Amino acid sequence: MEPTVQQVMTRDPFVMSSETAVSQAAAAMSDRRIGAVVVMEKGKPCGIVTDGDIKARVLDAHKDPSRTPLAAVCPREMLSVRPDQLVDEAMTVMKSHGVKRLLVMADDRLAGIVSLKDLTARD
Repeated sequence: MEPTVQQVMTRDPFVMSSETAVSQAAAAMSDRRIGAVVVMEKGKPCGIVTDGDIKARVLDAHKDPSRTPLAAVCPREMLSVRPDQLVDEAMTVMKSHGVKRLLVMADDRLAGIVSLKDLTARD
């Protein structure tokens, strides 16, 4: 039987408010040695901000990270999969959208996050 997303996902991913300054998020990501934060708005996830997003949309754009909120950096296309979906299905979503991480949603609540590394390190 093929593995499901639930078997490889990270439960309880690191989350921050959409109003949090990018500099604060970057510091927290560095401290935790993680490459992404789930951005929350009104108690619900609205997307994922990665270290690459911060570099491209803030630093390379010469914006002040202490004055730029995560909402300004967060891609508004919220891509997600369900915990019961097959790993191969999650990989297809990632490939078709050119992303390396997906939210895992169960009954409209955040269940976890899954990365390309999680999906390919299943042997």
